[in-house]
Amino acid sequence: MKIDILTLFPDFFKGMLNESIIKRAIDKKLVEINIINFRDSSPLPNKQVDDTPYGGGAGMLLRCEPIFIALDKIKTKDSHVILLSPEGTTYKQNVANRLKEYKHLIIICGHYEGFDERIKILADEIISIGDFILTGGEIAAMAIMDSVVRLIPGVINEESLVNESFNNNLLDYPQYTKPAEYRGLKVPDVLLSGNHQKIREYRLQEQIKKTNKLRPDLMEDIDE
Repeated sequence: MKIDILTLFPDFFKGMLNESIIKRAIDKKLVEINIINFRDSSPLPNKQVDDTPYGGGAGMLLRCEPIFIALDKIKTKDSHVILLSPEGTTYKQNVANRLKEYKHLIIICGHYEGFDERIKILADEIISIGDFILTGGEIAAMAIMDSVVRLIPGVINEESLVNESFNNNLLDYPQYTKPAEYRGLKVPDVLLSGNHQKIREYRLQEQIKKTNKLRPDLMEDIDE
């Protein structure tokens, strides 16, 4: 997979690309990630990328030319273009599972008060990571990139992915490690029993119990 991030702040991504799972995926050539400063695509002599909105209003808007020109340079028939905006579809695990199937993702990070409306016609989809405001799309882009890259075959142990929260629309079951008892707090006996059928049943029951308590909204999409 190839992922291109269009941003005004490429240094924002340096730490993420040089640490942990993302770095290992890059080193193993399972993913290619390019951070592109779309200021370089501004046709203006001073490389300006924003301007005041027609009709008045607070703040500055991103001009459309730098984004159009940047996409002209990198977009192919395999590209899937994502625009990050509060008005987009809320990002969930099933979206991450779908995005991992694309050969080439292009993620556009916004900044300032918003985009020139014409930029939206370039997007195959618009995504929001939640109902809150960020100063720019960089944090959202990193969240999407991380959640997608870890699903690429070979990046993470497949068994670990199967047992994670949201895979079956349930939160993950509680887990424990050694010691079996600490300060009077004991690991449930069933986990020490060696009975794998009982352990599977216990874990599913705990998933349902936890999801019902903490995220009852998720239960609406689960078959009885």
